[in-house]
Amino acid sequence: MKVLSRDSLPLGGFAGIQEHRLVTSSRVFGARKRPETFEGLGNMVYLADATYKPKGESGMHPHSEIDVISVIIEGRVSHEGSMEHGKDLVAGDVQVQRAGGEGFDHNEINPDASGNRMLQVWALPEVKGQRASYKSYKPELEGVTRIYGGSASQEDTFDSRTLIDIVHLKAGKQLALSGEQLVYVITGEGKISQLTESKETFSHDALEGDLIQGVNMEINADKDLHLLVVGQSA
Repeated sequence: MKVLSRDSLPLGGFAGIQEHRLVTSSRVFGARKRPETFEGLGNMVYLADATYKPKGESGMHPHSEIDVISVIIEGRVSHEGSMEHGKDLVAGDVQVQRAGGEGFDHNEINPDASGNRMLQVWALPEVKGQRASYKSYKPELEGVTRIYGGSASQEDTFDSRTLIDIVHLKAGKQLALSGEQLVYVITGEGKISQLTESKETFSHDALEGDLIQGVNMEINADKDLHLLVVGQSA
């Protein structure tokens, strides 16, 4: 089990955004990859925990052949772009934009005079050359909500063998994860455990901003946990 703390990383950013980058895959960033960051899992290649300055914005910019997932944690975001222009997102909302070969342009704006917070996640598509598409979600306030990945035979989420869930785990509850997973603690506190090959249990007292990578982990919530969980289908 590996652990990376958000607050151990330098604060970067661009335009009206400040962010900690926890995943920067060498498949995308090449020599620009920061060595202290994780590689990701499956086709998930980027994770940033970002705050927008009051009235801050990313500025209009393009993407192609990437799936861009935005998880709004605090405040609001006004979305502009070539898909779903004018959509407003509030804390708890998730939007997923598939650029495909067609590509899209977007600008994410904090419309308020106070800061906000959101996660930005990128995943490489399984197949290149697809049409640009948009989906949005309001994850359940208890339990697991799939926001990305699954078979091409369903339309609830964009198809991928990389699976991304939003998890809300109430204090005192447990969640067992099968296989290799990346878990990011958005808010809350809990204990994350993994049984090692030597049959010893390795545990980490997880706090907000911790990114944990492991296999067959068990999560116990000490306080209500809000998690991003990345895994892979068989």
